[in-house]
Amino acid sequence: MTWLPHITVATIVEDNGRFLMVEELKAGRAVLNQPAGHLDPHETLIEAAVRETLEETGWDVEATGIVGIYLYTAPSNGVTYQRVCFIAKALKHHPDYQLDDGIVRARWLSRDELMTLREHWRSELIIRCIDDYLAGFNHSLKLIRPSL
Repeated sequence: MTWLPHITVATIVEDNGRFLMVEELKAGRAVLNQPAGHLDPHETLIEAAVRETLEETGWDVEATGIVGIYLYTAPSNGVTYQRVCFIAKALKHHPDYQLDDGIVRARWLSRDELMTLREHWRSELIIRCIDDYLAGFNHSLKLIRPSL
């Protein structure tokens, strides 16, 4: 049996205590997540985070740090995901940007608002990443080394 973990990225974008979140359809149900997605061939982790944030929210961002690297096995399908969670600064919003299929909308939510919407979280990684960010986890982008 071949075990293939999925490499994903997510982005924490915070503005005055509110976090840029994505409302997306998963199995016909609206769920909340950070802007996140899979690493594509021939791109860096940072490029993936910036691209996914634009595709899912219509926001150009600049990656400024790394919150952490997380390993998560989804109980719904048993797939293991390695998530690299970035910190990013919002640069410019493109309100007419055509968001990815399955994305309902982007939302700015406080941590308290997210806690009241717990049943809508895509996974527990949402609050773990935010709490780590709020606790001051901010590693240099130099942690990511270029390939040889």
